[in-house]
Amino acid sequence: MICVFVQFRCAPGKTYEVADAIYAREVVSELYSTSGEWDLMAKVYLPEGSDVGHWLSERLFDIPHIQRTLTTMTFKAF
Repeated sequence: MICVFVQFRCAPGKTYEVADAIYAREVVSELYSTSGEWDLMAKVYLPEGSDVGHWLSERLFDIPHIQRTLTTMTFKAF
């Protein structure tokens, strides 16, 4: 499995709506509200060999009111 973290910036007042939509798609392992520049952060496990950008675009990035995302790839867990 490939583990990535995705941070989401949402339109003002739409964070909970976006969070509900993300959660409803059943593709994230964990989903958190965060402080600072980003509103939400998700931990996502993708099948090995997946095209990360394509996989995320098909399953998450079409949700209304997402203004911007930041995806962080992971390598080794300690």
